[in-house]
Amino acid sequence: MKPYLAVFGLPESKKRSWLCSVFIAASLICGIYFLGFASVGKEYKEQKFTRWPVIGSMSGVKAAKCKNQRMPIGSEPLPSGIVAEASDLEMRPLWSASTKKEKQKRPMSLLAIAVGIQQKEVVNRIVGKFPSSDFIVMLFHYDGVVEKWGDLSWSDRAIHISAVNQTKWWFAKRFLHPDIVAEYDYVFIWDEDIGVKGKGRCFDNSTSPPCTGWVEIMAPVFSKAAWRCVWYMIQNDLIHAWGLDTQLGYCAQGDRAKNVGVVDSEYIVHLGLPTLGVFNKTEAQSETHKVDNRPEVRMQSHMEMLLFKKRWENAVVHDKCWFDPYQSPVNHTTKW
Repeated sequence: MKPYLAVFGLPESKKRSWLCSVFIAASLICGIYFLGFASVGKEYKEQKFTRWPVIGSMSGVKAAKCKNQRMPIGSEPLPSGIVAEASDLEMRPLWSASTKKEKQKRPMSLLAIAVGIQQKEVVNRIVGKFPSSDFIVMLFHYDGVVEKWGDLSWSDRAIHISAVNQTKWWFAKRFLHPDIVAEYDYVFIWDEDIGVKGKGRCFDNSTSPPCTGWVEIMAPVFSKAAWRCVWYMIQNDLIHAWGLDTQLGYCAQGDRAKNVGVVDSEYIVHLGLPTLGVFNKTEAQSETHKVDNRPEVRMQSHMEMLLFKKRWENAVVHDKCWFDPYQSPVNHTTKW
């Protein structure tokens, strides 16, 4: 008996029709799937990126309010409540979040002095005139000697910064940014050779230097508003700051004839001691072995004064929006 072979199939025309139907159905399913995925992905991306910036998804009133919100440059990605715009120079304990000191009156002013170890006793007397309850003390060590100040009672609470052969204006430009000292009402930036032992005072009828009408740059005192202005005027590369004192009146926050004056509650004397540019090679060597670069320092200071004057004059010429409040009746901007 012959084997029975049966083949079941569709006619050729119907077979093609069925395959086409399957292909079309599969195409429709894939199309619907990809369209749906693209829609969800687009919605997700929109939700993700509309937060950046946030204002784009806000109502008109809220967007206008947030647009006018002033944020420090660089802090825009942060919520405003977490932004700490300023700092201070108060030292904090490692082992406690709060101290008795915080409950007391916070220091209201800053005393910053450029110092060398040779004037240690003079500086000690200066600091003694500034109550620790009212002042933060910062020492700029231009000779690199820091450890030898440790035996002074106030040394541990002072802030010590060391950089060899730098001036107080070099230190001030780099370490006394207005946002750092914003917590202090007044900033004292003194030389180290200031005598505070004198008991005398100027006569009441004094009308000329060294008392009434005289402000020397060796012991300036700035309000925090004035210091913000002065800090911007200090040139980063002119470390002696000669000529700066002639223009400080522009930072007086008003009439410089009224807002610039002499603090005469304490009598001080500029001792005029040789400091910058004078160093001993070794402690054992005699006076004849001192390294004395004072002539070069003075020459550099004079050159910086001329350069500062030139920069000021160029700035006045090129800034068409600036108005000189002291131009009339005498042009003080060209008086050096």
